[in-house]
Amino acid sequence: MKINYRLLLFITLFVALIGCDRVTKEMAKDHLIGKGTLTYFFDTVRLVYVENTGAFLGLGSELPKIAGYLLFILLPMIFVVLLALYLILKNKVIKKIPMLSYTLILSGGTGNLIDRILFDMHVTDFLNFGIGGLRTGILNLADFYVTVGIVLLLLFSKQLNPEKPEPEPNENPA
Repeated sequence: MKINYRLLLFITLFVALIGCDRVTKEMAKDHLIGKGTLTYFFDTVRLVYVENTGAFLGLGSELPKIAGYLLFILLPMIFVVLLALYLILKNKVIKKIPMLSYTLILSGGTGNLIDRILFDMHVTDFLNFGIGGLRTGILNLADFYVTVGIVLLLLFSKQLNPEKPEPEPNENPA
């Protein structure tokens, strides 16, 4: 039986990224609840514990429970399963950077989905980056993975749909 090293690498990275996300969220719960905002590196990094019941920046947190379930659990679950199946089935033909990008997106989506399922729709957020008034929202590693994955896909979009080279003119002497 031949080992599919690309698939093995994908699965290993997927599990490792989710593991890092889970560990950091648990550390945030253990060390940040009730501590206020902690700042590091001349206030470029802030750590503050937040339970987010919405999407990015808390959007949708006021939705009725059933709408929240559909938008934040059911649809992401369908997306995660379909993306995982796509990556497993097409892993031999997807180029390296897109594969890394999709793996980051899948890991981030799965990490936050795990939180929502285990903790009654809450996702643990704790990271904030910025300089002065220019700051990110409060996020977690799973959010960071998704963002980096999307940025990589945008930067390397040519690898997703490579242009077909134009056929060279036939130079047969007649």
